Amino acid sequence: MTGIFAILDDIAALMDDVALMAKFATRKTAGVLGDDLAVGAEKASSFRASRELPVLWAITKGSFLNKLIILPFAFLLSAYAPQLIVPILLIGGVYLSFEGVEKIVHTFFYKKHKEKKKVQVVSEEALLIIEKDKIKSTIITDFILSLEIIMIALGTVTSEPVLEQILVVSIVAIFATIGVYGIVALMVRMDDMGMRFIQIARGKSQFVKSSFVILGKGLVYSLPKLIKLLAVVGTIAMLLVGGGMFVHNIPEIHDFFHALPSIIAELLMGLIVGFVAFILVEGFKKIKTMVVDG
Repeated sequence: MTGIFAILDDIAALMDDVALMAKFATRKTAGVLGDDLAVGAEKASSFRASRELPVLWAITKGSFLNKLIILPFAFLLSAYAPQLIVPILLIGGVYLSFEGVEKIVHTFFYKKHKEKKKVQVVSEEALLIIEKDKIKSTIITDFILSLEIIMIALGTVTSEPVLEQILVVSIVAIFATIGVYGIVALMVRMDDMGMRFIQIARGKSQFVKSSFVILGKGLVYSLPKLIKLLAVVGTIAMLLVGGGMFVHNIPEIHDFFHALPSIIAELLMGLIVGFVAFILVEGFKKIKTMVVDG
Protein backbone atom coordinates (compact mmCIF):
# COMPACT_ATOMS: atom_id res chain seq x y z
CA MET A 1 0.00 0.00 0.00
CA THR A 2 2.84 2.39 0.86
CA GLY A 3 4.36 1.71 -2.57
CA ILE A 4 1.11 2.69 -4.30
CA PHE A 5 0.96 5.98 -2.38
CA ALA A 6 4.59 6.66 -3.25
CA ILE A 7 3.85 6.09 -6.96
CA LEU A 8 0.79 8.37 -6.78
CA ASP A 9 2.90 11.01 -5.04
CA ASP A 10 5.52 10.76 -7.81
CA ILE A 11 2.84 11.09 -10.48
CA ALA A 12 1.37 14.16 -8.74
CA ALA A 13 4.83 15.76 -8.53
CA LEU A 14 5.48 14.95 -12.20
CA MET A 15 2.17 16.51 -13.26
CA ASP A 16 2.91 19.63 -11.19
CA ASP A 17 6.27 19.97 -12.96
CA VAL A 18 4.66 19.34 -16.34
CA ALA A 19 1.96 21.96 -15.67
CA LEU A 20 4.58 24.58 -14.72
CA MET A 21 6.75 23.78 -17.75
CA ALA A 22 3.70 23.78 -20.05
CA LYS A 23 2.73 27.22 -18.73
CA PHE A 24 6.26 28.52 -19.40
CA ALA A 25 6.41 26.90 -22.86
CA THR A 26 2.99 28.35 -23.78
CA ARG A 27 4.20 31.81 -22.75
CA LYS A 28 7.25 31.37 -25.01
CA THR A 29 5.04 30.44 -27.98
CA ALA A 30 2.53 33.27 -27.35
CA GLY A 31 3.82 35.33 -30.28
CA VAL A 32 3.41 32.51 -32.80
CA LEU A 33 0.04 31.54 -31.25
CA GLY A 34 -1.11 35.12 -31.84
CA ASP A 35 0.07 34.91 -35.45
CA ASP A 36 -1.63 31.52 -35.83
CA LEU A 37 -4.87 33.04 -34.52
CA ALA A 38 -4.69 35.99 -36.94
CA VAL A 39 -3.88 33.79 -39.93
CA GLY A 40 -6.49 31.15 -39.01
CA ALA A 41 -9.25 33.72 -38.45
CA GLU A 42 -8.45 35.58 -41.67
CA LYS A 43 -8.52 32.38 -43.73
CA ALA A 44 -11.58 30.83 -42.03
CA SER A 45 -13.64 34.03 -42.36
CA SER A 46 -13.35 34.00 -46.17
CA PHE A 47 -16.00 31.26 -46.53
CA ARG A 48 -19.76 31.54 -46.98
CA ALA A 49 -21.68 32.03 -43.71
CA SER A 50 -23.49 28.68 -44.03
CA ARG A 51 -20.17 26.87 -44.49
CA GLU A 52 -18.05 28.64 -41.84
CA LEU A 53 -18.47 26.12 -39.02
CA PRO A 54 -18.20 22.94 -41.18
CA VAL A 55 -15.09 24.41 -42.83
CA LEU A 56 -13.65 25.45 -39.48
CA TRP A 57 -14.22 21.92 -38.14
CA ALA A 58 -12.42 20.49 -41.20
CA ILE A 59 -9.49 22.88 -40.59
CA THR A 60 -9.42 22.00 -36.87
CA LYS A 61 -9.27 18.27 -37.67
CA GLY A 62 -6.49 19.02 -40.15
CA SER A 63 -4.64 20.99 -37.48
CA PHE A 64 -4.86 18.08 -35.03
CA LEU A 65 -3.59 15.73 -37.74
CA ASN A 66 -0.73 18.14 -38.44
CA LYS A 67 0.32 18.01 -34.80
CA LEU A 68 0.02 14.22 -34.66
CA ILE A 69 2.47 14.10 -37.59
CA ILE A 70 4.80 16.80 -36.25
CA LEU A 71 5.09 15.66 -32.61
CA PRO A 72 6.82 12.28 -33.11
CA PHE A 73 8.79 13.76 -36.02
CA ALA A 74 9.98 16.63 -33.79
CA PHE A 75 11.02 14.30 -30.95
CA LEU A 76 12.94 12.06 -33.36
CA LEU A 77 14.64 15.05 -34.98
CA SER A 78 15.58 16.51 -31.61
CA ALA A 79 17.06 13.19 -30.51
CA TYR A 80 18.78 11.96 -33.67
CA ALA A 81 19.10 14.75 -36.26
CA PRO A 82 18.90 18.19 -34.59
CA GLN A 83 20.94 19.67 -37.47
CA LEU A 84 17.86 19.25 -39.76
CA ILE A 85 15.56 21.38 -37.58
CA VAL A 86 16.80 24.76 -38.87
CA PRO A 87 16.61 23.85 -42.61
CA ILE A 88 13.04 22.59 -42.10
CA LEU A 89 12.08 25.81 -40.31
CA LEU A 90 13.64 27.87 -43.13
CA ILE A 91 11.61 26.00 -45.77
CA GLY A 92 8.50 26.83 -43.73
CA GLY A 93 9.68 30.45 -43.56
CA VAL A 94 9.91 30.63 -47.35
CA TYR A 95 6.36 29.29 -47.72
CA LEU A 96 4.85 31.73 -45.18
CA SER A 97 6.74 34.70 -46.66
CA PHE A 98 5.61 33.72 -50.16
CA GLU A 99 1.98 33.49 -49.01
CA GLY A 100 2.19 36.91 -47.36
CA VAL A 101 3.72 38.59 -50.43
CA GLU A 102 1.32 36.81 -52.79
CA LYS A 103 -1.60 38.24 -50.79
CA ILE A 104 -0.09 41.75 -50.96
CA VAL A 105 0.49 41.50 -54.73
CA HIS A 106 -3.04 40.22 -55.39
CA THR A 107 -4.56 42.92 -53.18
CA PHE A 108 -2.80 45.84 -54.88
CA PHE A 109 -2.36 44.62 -58.47
CA TYR A 110 -5.34 42.38 -59.16
CA LYS A 111 -8.23 44.54 -57.90
CA LYS A 112 -9.95 44.82 -61.29
CA HIS A 113 -9.63 41.12 -61.85
CA LYS A 114 -11.19 40.42 -58.43
CA GLU A 115 -14.08 42.83 -59.15
CA LYS A 116 -14.82 41.02 -62.43
CA LYS A 117 -14.83 37.68 -60.63
CA LYS A 118 -17.42 38.94 -58.12
CA VAL A 119 -20.10 39.44 -60.76
CA GLN A 120 -19.66 35.98 -62.23
CA VAL A 121 -22.21 33.33 -61.27
CA VAL A 122 -20.40 30.36 -59.76
CA SER A 123 -22.02 26.93 -59.49
CA GLU A 124 -22.34 25.08 -56.20
CA GLU A 125 -19.90 22.43 -57.45
CA ALA A 126 -17.31 25.10 -58.30
CA LEU A 127 -17.77 26.72 -54.88
CA LEU A 128 -17.09 23.37 -53.17
CA ILE A 129 -13.90 22.93 -55.21
CA ILE A 130 -12.76 26.44 -54.22
CA GLU A 131 -13.65 25.64 -50.60
CA LYS A 132 -11.57 22.44 -50.63
CA ASP A 133 -8.60 24.32 -52.10
CA LYS A 134 -8.86 26.99 -49.38
CA ILE A 135 -9.10 24.36 -46.64
CA LYS A 136 -6.03 22.62 -48.05
CA SER A 137 -4.09 25.92 -48.19
CA THR A 138 -5.13 26.78 -44.61
CA ILE A 139 -4.05 23.36 -43.30
CA ILE A 140 -0.65 23.70 -45.03
CA THR A 141 -0.15 27.12 -43.42
CA ASP A 142 -1.26 25.67 -40.08
CA PHE A 143 1.31 22.87 -40.50
CA ILE A 144 4.16 25.38 -40.74
CA LEU A 145 2.90 27.49 -37.84
CA SER A 146 2.35 24.31 -35.78
CA LEU A 147 5.90 23.22 -36.56
CA GLU A 148 7.21 26.55 -35.29
CA ILE A 149 5.06 26.37 -32.12
CA ILE A 150 6.16 22.79 -31.36
CA MET A 151 9.84 23.54 -31.98
CA ILE A 152 9.74 26.58 -29.68
CA ALA A 153 7.95 24.57 -26.97
CA LEU A 154 10.45 21.72 -27.39
CA GLY A 155 13.32 24.18 -27.06
CA THR A 156 12.14 25.12 -23.57
CA VAL A 157 12.33 21.54 -22.25
CA THR A 158 15.29 19.96 -24.10
CA SER A 159 17.19 19.49 -20.81
CA GLU A 160 14.26 17.61 -19.22
CA PRO A 161 13.64 13.81 -19.31
CA VAL A 162 12.00 12.48 -22.48
CA LEU A 163 8.65 11.73 -20.76
CA GLU A 164 8.35 15.31 -19.54
CA GLN A 165 9.30 16.65 -22.98
CA ILE A 166 6.54 14.58 -24.59
CA LEU A 167 3.91 15.61 -22.02
CA VAL A 168 4.75 19.33 -22.07
CA VAL A 169 4.98 19.71 -25.84
CA SER A 170 1.82 17.62 -26.38
CA ILE A 171 -0.12 19.83 -23.92
CA VAL A 172 1.06 22.97 -25.72
CA ALA A 173 0.08 21.46 -29.10
CA ILE A 174 -3.43 20.53 -27.89
CA PHE A 175 -3.92 23.94 -26.24
CA ALA A 176 -2.75 25.68 -29.42
CA THR A 177 -5.32 23.89 -31.58
CA ILE A 178 -8.31 24.13 -29.24
CA GLY A 179 -7.50 27.68 -28.13
CA VAL A 180 -6.81 29.12 -31.58
CA TYR A 181 -9.69 27.55 -33.49
CA GLY A 182 -12.12 27.94 -30.57
CA ILE A 183 -11.52 31.70 -30.63
CA VAL A 184 -11.73 31.71 -34.45
CA ALA A 185 -15.13 29.96 -34.24
CA LEU A 186 -16.40 32.67 -31.88
CA MET A 187 -15.07 35.40 -34.17
CA VAL A 188 -16.65 34.15 -37.39
CA ARG A 189 -20.05 33.69 -35.68
CA MET A 190 -20.15 37.18 -34.18
CA ASP A 191 -22.90 38.29 -36.57
CA ASP A 192 -25.11 35.33 -35.56
CA MET A 193 -24.60 36.17 -31.88
CA GLY A 194 -25.51 39.79 -32.68
CA MET A 195 -28.75 38.77 -34.40
CA ARG A 196 -29.56 36.51 -31.45
CA PHE A 197 -29.19 39.43 -29.02
CA ILE A 198 -31.53 41.52 -31.20
CA GLN A 199 -34.12 38.70 -31.18
CA ILE A 200 -33.85 38.27 -27.40
CA ALA A 201 -34.52 42.01 -26.96
CA ARG A 202 -38.10 41.64 -28.21
CA GLY A 203 -40.65 41.78 -25.41
CA LYS A 204 -38.13 43.03 -22.84
CA SER A 205 -38.22 46.31 -20.91
CA GLN A 206 -37.11 49.44 -22.79
CA PHE A 207 -33.72 49.61 -21.03
CA VAL A 208 -32.94 45.90 -21.57
CA LYS A 209 -34.24 46.08 -25.14
CA SER A 210 -32.04 49.08 -25.98
CA SER A 211 -28.97 47.46 -24.39
CA PHE A 212 -29.42 44.16 -26.25
CA VAL A 213 -30.13 45.87 -29.58
CA ILE A 214 -27.05 48.11 -29.26
CA LEU A 215 -24.90 45.11 -28.36
CA GLY A 216 -26.38 42.98 -31.17
CA LYS A 217 -25.98 45.67 -33.83
CA GLY A 218 -22.46 46.34 -32.58
CA LEU A 219 -21.50 42.68 -33.10
CA VAL A 220 -23.11 42.54 -36.56
CA TYR A 221 -21.47 45.81 -37.64
CA SER A 222 -18.07 44.84 -36.19
CA LEU A 223 -17.69 41.50 -38.00
CA PRO A 224 -16.85 42.79 -41.53
CA LYS A 225 -14.50 45.38 -39.99
CA LEU A 226 -12.83 42.65 -37.91
CA ILE A 227 -12.46 40.42 -40.99
CA LYS A 228 -10.75 43.23 -42.92
CA LEU A 229 -8.47 43.90 -39.96
CA LEU A 230 -7.65 40.20 -39.65
CA ALA A 231 -6.82 40.05 -43.36
CA VAL A 232 -4.17 42.71 -42.78
CA VAL A 233 -2.96 41.26 -39.45
CA GLY A 234 -2.88 37.72 -40.89
CA THR A 235 -0.72 38.83 -43.83
CA ILE A 236 1.69 40.70 -41.55
CA ALA A 237 1.75 37.69 -39.21
CA MET A 238 2.82 35.37 -42.03
CA LEU A 239 5.62 37.76 -43.02
CA LEU A 240 6.76 38.16 -39.40
CA VAL A 241 6.86 34.43 -38.68
CA GLY A 242 8.42 33.63 -42.07
CA GLY A 243 11.06 36.36 -41.78
CA GLY A 244 11.64 35.53 -38.12
CA MET A 245 12.69 32.01 -39.02
CA PHE A 246 15.58 33.48 -41.03
CA VAL A 247 16.48 36.29 -38.61
CA HIS A 248 16.60 34.00 -35.57
CA ASN A 249 18.18 30.95 -37.19
CA ILE A 250 20.88 32.41 -39.45
CA PRO A 251 23.52 34.36 -37.47
CA GLU A 252 24.68 36.37 -40.50
CA ILE A 253 21.16 37.68 -41.15
CA HIS A 254 20.66 38.37 -37.44
CA ASP A 255 23.89 40.37 -37.34
CA PHE A 256 22.96 42.28 -40.52
CA PHE A 257 19.69 43.48 -38.95
CA HIS A 258 21.06 43.88 -35.41
CA ALA A 259 20.55 47.68 -35.38
CA LEU A 260 16.83 47.35 -36.16
CA PRO A 261 14.03 46.39 -33.75
CA SER A 262 13.30 42.67 -34.01
CA ILE A 263 9.79 43.15 -35.44
CA ILE A 264 11.08 45.42 -38.24
CA ALA A 265 13.92 43.02 -39.08
CA GLU A 266 11.49 40.08 -39.26
CA LEU A 267 9.04 42.00 -41.45
CA LEU A 268 11.76 43.18 -43.86
CA MET A 269 13.24 39.70 -44.12
CA GLY A 270 9.79 38.22 -44.70
CA LEU A 271 9.19 40.70 -47.53
CA ILE A 272 12.60 40.01 -49.12
CA VAL A 273 12.23 36.22 -48.96
CA GLY A 274 8.58 36.42 -50.05
CA PHE A 275 9.25 38.61 -53.10
CA VAL A 276 12.17 36.41 -54.21
CA ALA A 277 10.00 33.28 -53.85
CA PHE A 278 7.07 34.99 -55.62
CA ILE A 279 9.25 36.05 -58.60
CA LEU A 280 10.68 32.52 -58.89
CA VAL A 281 7.24 30.88 -58.72
CA GLU A 282 5.73 33.30 -61.26
CA GLY A 283 8.74 32.80 -63.54
CA PHE A 284 8.36 29.03 -63.28
CA LYS A 285 4.64 29.33 -64.14
CA LYS A 286 5.41 31.39 -67.24
CA ILE A 287 8.10 28.98 -68.43
CA LYS A 288 5.73 26.04 -67.84
CA THR A 289 2.98 27.83 -69.84
CA MET A 290 5.40 28.57 -72.70
CA VAL A 291 6.54 24.94 -72.82
CA VAL A 292 2.93 23.65 -72.81
CA ASP A 293 1.76 26.16 -75.45
CA GLY A 294 4.92 25.71 -77.55
